[in-house]
Amino acid sequence: MILQDEVFLTAIKNTFVIAVITGPIGYILSFLFAWFINELPRWLRTIAVVIFYAPSIAGGAYTVFSIIFRGDAYGYLNSLLLQFGLVDAPILFLLDPKYILPVVIIVSLWMSMGSGFLSFVAGLQGVDRSMYEAGYVDGIRNRWQELYFITLPSMKPMLLFGAVMSITSAFNVSDVPRALAGYPSTDYAARTIVTHLFDYGFSRFEMGYASAIATVLFLIMILCNKVIQNALRKVGT
Repeated sequence: MILQDEVFLTAIKNTFVIAVITGPIGYILSFLFAWFINELPRWLRTIAVVIFYAPSIAGGAYTVFSIIFRGDAYGYLNSLLLQFGLVDAPILFLLDPKYILPVVIIVSLWMSMGSGFLSFVAGLQGVDRSMYEAGYVDGIRNRWQELYFITLPSMKPMLLFGAVMSITSAFNVSDVPRALAGYPSTDYAARTIVTHLFDYGFSRFEMGYASAIATVLFLIMILCNKVIQNALRKVGT
C-alpha cells in the first residue's frame, strides 16, 4: 500500500490537504455563523439555519456547483471571468488538475455546514442567560470576554461533538470529487482515501485491500480526534 500504490499516496496527500483546510476552517465558520445567527430574531434565525444547513443534505447542490464551475462559456464563473476580460477562453475547472482540488475544497467547505453547525446553534440556545448577567457583575466588559469565559465553557459537549463531526466529514470526502470531477478524476487530482477505498471495494471487489485502506483511515481519524479533543478540553480552563 505504502511502497507500491502511488495512487494511494496521492489520495493521502489530497485527503490531508482537504482535511487541513476544510476541517478547522469549516469548524470555525460553523461556530461563528451559529454565534451570529443566535443574535437574530427567532423567525429570521430559523430561516438562516435552514439556508446554512440545507447544502449538507441537498443532493441538488452538486448540480448547482457543476453549473457554476462548468468548463464552457455557459458556466457562471467562466461567464463572469470572460465578461470582465480576466480570461481569454473558458477554464476547465473540473477537468484541469490545477483547478480540480481547489474547487473540491471550496464545495466541501460550503457543504460542511451540517450537524456540527446545528449542534452549535443548539448549544448557544442552551446557555443559561443568568450566567451572562453574573459575568458582567464579575467584570466581563465585552462580547469577546463573554464568549471566552462563559459561552465556550458552557457548551463544551457541543464543541466536542462538532469537532468529531468536522473530523469525520473532512476525512470522509468522497461524494464531492466523484460528483464534480468524475470517477476517476483527471490524473487522480481529486482522489481521496475514501474514493480509493470505494474503487477497490465496490468497483474491483478487492475487499481485503479495501479493508486495509479503511483501517488506515480509521487510525488517522482516531489520532486526529484525540488531538483535537485534548485541545478543546483546555478551553476556558
